[in-house]
Amino acid sequence: MRHELELTRSPLPHQGGDLFITDGGIETTMIFHEGEELPYFAAFDLLKSEAGRNKLRTYFEGYARIAVENGVGFVLESPTWRANADWAAKLGYDATTLAEANRDAIALLRPIRAAVSSSGVPCLISGCIGPRDDGYNPSILMDAVDAQAYHGSQIRTVTEAGADMVTALTMTYPQEAIGIVRAAVDIGVPVVIAFTVETDGRLPNGQTIGEAIADVDRATDKAAAYFMINCAHPTHFDHAVRAGEAWIDRIGGIRANASTMSHAELDEAEELDDGDPHDLGRRYGELQRLLPALRVVGGCCGTDHRHITAMCTACTATG
Repeated sequence: MRHELELTRSPLPHQGGDLFITDGGIETTMIFHEGEELPYFAAFDLLKSEAGRNKLRTYFEGYARIAVENGVGFVLESPTWRANADWAAKLGYDATTLAEANRDAIALLRPIRAAVSSSGVPCLISGCIGPRDDGYNPSILMDAVDAQAYHGSQIRTVTEAGADMVTALTMTYPQEAIGIVRAAVDIGVPVVIAFTVETDGRLPNGQTIGEAIADVDRATDKAAAYFMINCAHPTHFDHAVRAGEAWIDRIGGIRANASTMSHAELDEAEELDDGDPHDLGRRYGELQRLLPALRVVGGCCGTDHRHITAMCTACTATG
């Protein structure tokens, strides 16, 4: 009942025609702008200290201001991309402390959601689900059954803590995504799947975006609310979008990198490549014209409030 009431207050992005923004690259912001070491890119680990929680709160409040000032919706993506069993174990978390961290991540966002919603702007909390293994080149590949069991506990925890939806970012192959969708369906929470692509516009496993989306939709009876593309620059995938195939109607969000570098190059980079915020915003405006279902715009590696502001400006002008 709680979940149904929250969705009545703020519909999901794909349920209307309004533009929503989300945040930028939280991990690169914390590392390169805030001076945090952030082992394994685990932003959720900041929740263990008051100073870390304050940094996360300030980070999200900055994006909330952009949404309110521009009169667009806001998706609060929880800092839990690495908050699954394998990555958390590397940082010394057990099942109990990991569940507490996931709950704390949602609790941190609830007052921000309330403040944004009170201004008249729709706001949703999304529980962020990350890949079990590396988000660029996974060595552990699960089938859908194992993925459902593996990710189900985190999905249940963030849902019970108050997330309105869950979003799986940086998915690299469809079987893991299928398992996540099935787990979300069983728990009763809306789910979004975001695939990442290489510079050739294909997933790390060699599939096209359209092929991966078709695999997930076929195996789940189109249960995902919509799909996204994240952790890639628009130049890596805009040619696929321009082909005009049917799958583009399933793309509801984009979270692009600031840099045009490949994933391998980003892994080796010692300095932040924040690209050109205005050019990235312009490219989002072009993508909005090509993607009829695009409702959520945000960033990934290297992006910050400048990039999100430029995206918002371009897409509100286009819309």
